[in-house]
Order: sequence, then C-alpha cells, then structure tokens
Amino acid sequence: MQQELLTEPNIKTMKKNRIIFWAATIILVIWEGLMPLGTVLFAPEYVNVGTKPLGYPDYFAVTLIIFKVLGAIALIIPNLSPRLKEWVYAGFTFNLIFAVISHIVVDKNIAYILMPIIVLIILMISYITYHKRLKLKTN
Repeated sequence: MQQELLTEPNIKTMKKNRIIFWAATIILVIWEGLMPLGTVLFAPEYVNVGTKPLGYPDYFAVTLIIFKVLGAIALIIPNLSPRLKEWVYAGFTFNLIFAVISHIVVDKNIAYILMPIIVLIILMISYITYHKRLKLKTN
C-alpha cells in the first residue's frame, strides 16, 4: 500500500493538491485575515464600514474581525488539529453565507452579493484540497 503512494501519478496529484490548497488558502488568509487586521491597525475608522449599513452593531464588526484573524491564522498552522480546522472552515462558511443573505435582504447590491459568493467558492476549494491532502497523508 505504501508503494502505491509513491507512484508518479500520486506524487503529481499530491503536488497539484498542495499547490491548489496553498493558493486558495493564501487568498483566504489575505481576504479574511490580513485585510480586516490592516483595517483595525491602519484605518480603524473603517472597521464597521461593511456591517453598519447592514444594521449590525459596532461590536459585531470588531468581534467578526477578531474571529476572522484567528481563523486565518488557524488555517495556515500546519499541524493544527483537523477538528479545529473544521470549525474554522465552518465559521468562515457561516460568515460568508450570512453575508450573502444580509446583502440580498438589505442592500440588494449585486457586487456586494457576489463578493462573498466568490470567497465562498475559494473557501470550498481550500476545504476540498485540505481533505484530499489529509487523506493522502493518512493512507
């Protein structure tokens, strides 16, 4: 069984999955972690610019940023518990789904609706390739 893992197609598949995983995950870390953190550090007056028009209180924006940054960090820590990473993926999924719903209900702006959908697709790519890599490691 170990010899199967070392065949040329499996090595190529592992490399491909690793590249896709890291590309998608780096985009997520930038979008969901670094950008919100940058807002807090360099433009705190804009912390609630995305949540205020939707009717959310200011403390919600701050809490959301804290959890986004922590989630982004958790995604890039290599040997972190797979269960914890599942929670991170779930949290980002809920956040993005509720962002879509909020924009559909409140402002109906197609660009604001599409952006979390695009990020959700990138999140799904990261999640799927994360599990493919995990499966290959355990075989």
